[in-house]
Amino acid sequence: MTEGIWLRFLSGPEIDSLGLTRTEIVDAVEVAVREHGLGRTSFEPRVHLMPSNGGIGHFNVLRGHLDGLGAHGISGVKVVGDFVPNYQVGLPSELAMATLFDPTTGVPLAVLDATFITAARTGAMTTVGARYLARRDSKILAHAGARGTAWWNVTMLDDLFDLDEIRVTSRRAESREKFAAELSAELSTPVRVVATAEEAFDGADVIVEATRLMEPEPLLRTAAVRPGAFVVPYGTVSAVELDLLDVMDKVVVDDWREAQSGKFGSLRRHVDSGRLSPETLYAELGQIVAGDKPGRENDAERNLFWHRGLSLLDVAIAYLILQKAEAADVGTMLRFH
Repeated sequence: MTEGIWLRFLSGPEIDSLGLTRTEIVDAVEVAVREHGLGRTSFEPRVHLMPSNGGIGHFNVLRGHLDGLGAHGISGVKVVGDFVPNYQVGLPSELAMATLFDPTTGVPLAVLDATFITAARTGAMTTVGARYLARRDSKILAHAGARGTAWWNVTMLDDLFDLDEIRVTSRRAESREKFAAELSAELSTPVRVVATAEEAFDGADVIVEATRLMEPEPLLRTAAVRPGAFVVPYGTVSAVELDLLDVMDKVVVDDWREAQSGKFGSLRRHVDSGRLSPETLYAELGQIVAGDKPGRENDAERNLFWHRGLSLLDVAIAYLILQKAEAADVGTMLRFH
C-alpha cells in the first residue's frame, strides 16, 4: 500500500470486536463537549434529506471537525436514516455511515458503520448531561422508548448513579418486555416494566423521553416533574406539554444553532413559539463542561437537557474506533485513488 490513497473500512461486526467500553465512550463524548465549549471545534447544524417515500423516514446529514484530535484535527461526515417503521422488516430504525477526513489534505481516512456510534453517543451525551445537571443521589430512572439509543441511555446512567429502580416503557408491550429482559441480564439494578409513560415518569429523579411518535402527543406531562428532577426529552416528535419549560430552573441544549435547525425535535414547538429562546436558555452544555457556567447548584433544581445530536460526538467516537482498529489491524483497506 505504498502507492495511491487507501482508507480503512470498518463494518459493524468489526467495530463490535474492538470491545469499546461504556466508560471510554462517555469520556470521549465529554472531551468533545468540552472542546465545543472552549471553541475548538467547527461544525454546521444538521440538514435533512426528505425522499418522496410517503413520510416513512428521512436522512440526517451531520458534519463536524475537532481541532484536538490527531496530529492536525479530524473532520467527519455522518449520514443517518431515521425510519420508524423499520422494525416491521427486522431493521433498526436508524442506520448510519460515517466518513473521516484529514483536514489538511482532504484525504479520506475511514468509512465506518456508524449505527453503533449513533446509538452509543446519544446515550453518552445523556450521561454527560446527567453528570453536570442531575442530583448525585438520584435513585429512580424512568425511560420511555426502547429503540437503539435506549440501551445506552439506561446502562450508562446506571454506571453513573447508584440507582434503586429503573422503570421502562414503550408503545409496544413486546418491545418494552424485551428491553427490560436485556437490561436485567446486564445490570444488577431492579428493572420494572410499566405500561404507560405516566406511570414511568411520576416522581422519577431522572426522566428520559426517547419515544418514536409519528404525531405530537403529551406523554411527559409537566406535573410529573418533581423538584430535583433531571429531564431529557429528545424524541424526534414532541411528547411533552408546552408548559414543561415553565417549571424548569435550568434549560440546557447541546448547541443553540442545532436546536433551531430542521423541522424535528422534542422542543421544536417551544423554539418556534419563542418559549425557548436566547433569553430563556440557560446554557449550552459545553459552556458548563468547560467551566464557564455552573451546572446543578442545589438539590431542588429541576433541570432539562435537550440534545439533538452533535456531529462532533460522531467524529470523536469514530476517531476513537479508528485508533483502536489501527492498533489491532482490524478492518479492510480499500484503494481510494
